[in-house]
Amino acid sequence: MGSVSMQPCKQIHSEEQRIYPDVQLQPLSGLQERQPLARGRTTSSGGTEAAALSVLETRRLSLRDSHLPEATQLARLHSGLGFTARQSRTLTELRAVGMSPLLALGLLVAGLCPTVRCLLGGRLGPEIATQEVQHTGPPLDSLRLASSNTAFTFSLYKRLVSKTPNKNVIFSPLSISTALAFLSLGARGTTLTEILEGLKFNLTETPDTEIHQGFRHLLQSLSRPSDELQLSVGNAIFVSEGRKLLEKFREDARALYASEAFSTNFQDSAAAEKLINDFVKNRTQGKIVDLVKDLDLHTAMVLVNYIFLKAKWKTPFDPHNTFEAKFHVSKRRRVTVPMMDLEDVEVPYFRDERLACTIVELQYASNDSALFVLPDQGRMEAVEAALQPETLRGWRHSLRLRWIDNLYLPKFSISSSYNLEAILPQLGVTKVFTNQADLSGITGERNLAVSQVVHKTVLDVTEVGTEAAAATGSKIMLMSGKIGPLTTVSFNRPFLLSILSKDTQDILFWGKVANPNQA
Repeated sequence: MGSVSMQPCKQIHSEEQRIYPDVQLQPLSGLQERQPLARGRTTSSGGTEAAALSVLETRRLSLRDSHLPEATQLARLHSGLGFTARQSRTLTELRAVGMSPLLALGLLVAGLCPTVRCLLGGRLGPEIATQEVQHTGPPLDSLRLASSNTAFTFSLYKRLVSKTPNKNVIFSPLSISTALAFLSLGARGTTLTEILEGLKFNLTETPDTEIHQGFRHLLQSLSRPSDELQLSVGNAIFVSEGRKLLEKFREDARALYASEAFSTNFQDSAAAEKLINDFVKNRTQGKIVDLVKDLDLHTAMVLVNYIFLKAKWKTPFDPHNTFEAKFHVSKRRRVTVPMMDLEDVEVPYFRDERLACTIVELQYASNDSALFVLPDQGRMEAVEAALQPETLRGWRHSLRLRWIDNLYLPKFSISSSYNLEAILPQLGVTKVFTNQADLSGITGERNLAVSQVVHKTVLDVTEVGTEAAAATGSKIMLMSGKIGPLTTVSFNRPFLLSILSKDTQDILFWGKVANPNQA
């Protein structure tokens, strides 16, 4: 058998039959076609919009070697290469040795931010809330799930920003964690433990069954109808023709993660890439494109998770007030950005003197919110180092309404793409990328390993709200009250931002705007 690798997904058009004239999109037997989890109605107006995408690819090891005892396999792999028989090998190393990876699994996560609207992978929507689930045990409560999500957010963020400290960063921790939790349905043993502990779950206190139920309830909450917010989240599995998912995995994928599955001919890599990329483009309303590239002929399956969000500000900025202003990228470098101006407004505000930063919260019409954190000049690294779940909790609890004379925020569009297979091992997730991976709960095969995890996010912030697309930068200027000295907060230098769900308290998107003009 061949191998599966994870690649970025391309954008999709809306009408599947029209878009796939030469590629048949066939629901996999036993996993019925579902409506995507969706919240709200589609709207063409601006605001905050974001999309995030992650791809996980699994490959197979050589069938001949897979039947050998592990010690024999490892000895054969490592002989003459300077490795001890106790070391595991990555898929890249296996290929370098001339060995065909057994089976690769692809995972894709996509999401969209402010002007918030989210798309789910597949037609999963209403059914997730009504479908009867056979799993027993209480679901993980939303606050505990949000706490783990926040811990994972900051742990991952610190590693991403360490690679490029002066670059824009934007990602959807919810999309990544959902995709990995979805994958863990088929993981066993140490592979399962590493994935869930890497997501910052305490398995001593919370068994994996409760974690999966928690994600199910989270997806239900995010999919509740809303006139003010368009939000979609979804999962899908693209499985190579002739390969069958285990009945339990199919049932769990459908019941817990509202996933749909499609039979895919990976032997025709161009058609398979188009199928997956069009699917993602469609589900993210054209915000995520060209995510999957160069699929291996031996790809076994690709897992996809996406989130699309579009939301309008509760108090929109007046486009007539937007003007050109300077944004201080560094002490010596400035760029000109379109600066939005919100006048005479009362917003949640907090000044953190200990960390030397100012926090402002802007609400969407749905009452979901965007949190902006503006460190004082030269204090960004100190604020980033202090990021912990309790830090965010403290900021939110300390917010108080303040009258702002002028609040300035850059109008911007930023995007990021990450190969997480190089980052996740730093969080303790290692075996799933090696020949010691145990993903036997997916197809029953013991020769599956993940070759790539690709995550892509696009975020647009405009006068009306948040939307996934392209845009420029903004800054926020705040004044601390109508009575007494006025405090001015000007987002004319690098700042942090987060988009939060009011219902679950989960971080939908997290990032840093280092340069609003840097797409």
